[in-house]
Amino acid sequence: MTAKRQARFARLRERMAGAGLDALLLSVGADLPWLTGYEAMPLERLTMAVVPADGEATLVVPRLEAPRVVVDPDVFSLRAWSEHEDPVAIVASLVGKRSSLAVSDRTWATFLLALQTTLPSATWTPAGRITGPLRAVKDPDEIEALAAASAAADSVAVALLEGDIPLVGRSEREVSADISRRLLDAGHHRVNFAIVASGPNAASPHHEASERQIQAGEAVVCDFGGTLDGYCSDITRTVWTGPPDTFEVEVYKVVQQAQAEASRAARVGATCEQVDAAARSVIASAGFGDFFIHRTGHGIGVEEHEDPYIVAGNVERLVAGNAFSVEPGVYLPGRFGVRIEDIVVAEPSGARCLNVADHDMVIVGG
Repeated sequence: MTAKRQARFARLRERMAGAGLDALLLSVGADLPWLTGYEAMPLERLTMAVVPADGEATLVVPRLEAPRVVVDPDVFSLRAWSEHEDPVAIVASLVGKRSSLAVSDRTWATFLLALQTTLPSATWTPAGRITGPLRAVKDPDEIEALAAASAAADSVAVALLEGDIPLVGRSEREVSADISRRLLDAGHHRVNFAIVASGPNAASPHHEASERQIQAGEAVVCDFGGTLDGYCSDITRTVWTGPPDTFEVEVYKVVQQAQAEASRAARVGATCEQVDAAARSVIASAGFGDFFIHRTGHGIGVEEHEDPYIVAGNVERLVAGNAFSVEPGVYLPGRFGVRIEDIVVAEPSGARCLNVADHDMVIVGG
């Protein structure tokens, strides 16, 4: 792993130099484990990696957390702080006279404000402007890790599509818990979300599973994913608990076509907004444009949502190794919704789809 970490630090410092940054400060969030292999707990105690453009990187952690850190001495050293010490002062001393700083996007405000007070001459920028484009391009090992996570999620989706996960008569919350257990059984070490939205609730893209009992003859949107060996899965399938009517079939087919068209467009050289437009134009042409209320997709890796974002206005061109979701949907308030989602990887010949669970309309009954 040392060689890979050294390469990541080298790429990071190259981007820092290009941006005129003196140091990068990484706290909680996905940047830290991506770079160092250590995932900080979101504590009131400060954890922060100080990465100078011109010197040795140091990971500052609470002493009680130090046993969890696997130090890679060729890329960073460890500074464990005791309860009587001021970790902000320790970080400031490591920064020294460096003044052009980038800080983790998810650093707690209390720590950033303290650092700004302690380093009054410093200028600040979000670290994501540096790390985001680096993390967005996956290497072969990362792509295979994403493929393994997707395959594990696929096994749960297949169980759903084959009717092995009972729906009718159970609450959304019960089904969500069932899906979560299955994700863990399939190898995920953490469940990130398990959305189960039935009937009119399916018109809410981020519906929180409730005590509503799932009825026969309605749509159920199931969107779920977790983390396996440090990389995320994310898949959505919409099923029916009874024969759909003609209109429901029409809406499903529109979303299915939109998802397929966007996946075909997701090739190296295409812009992110072109992939979004490929899905959106199908849905708009069918008369449902006002009911497609979110972007077509988001990047995925060590974090569920990261660069690149598949949305209108993003003219960034896809490069080999970009991994992201393709998940168009139609949401009809008070009635139902449909979403189909896969994770894909951009390749010169087109998109490599990491999810293979059936995309066709499925009736799962009880």
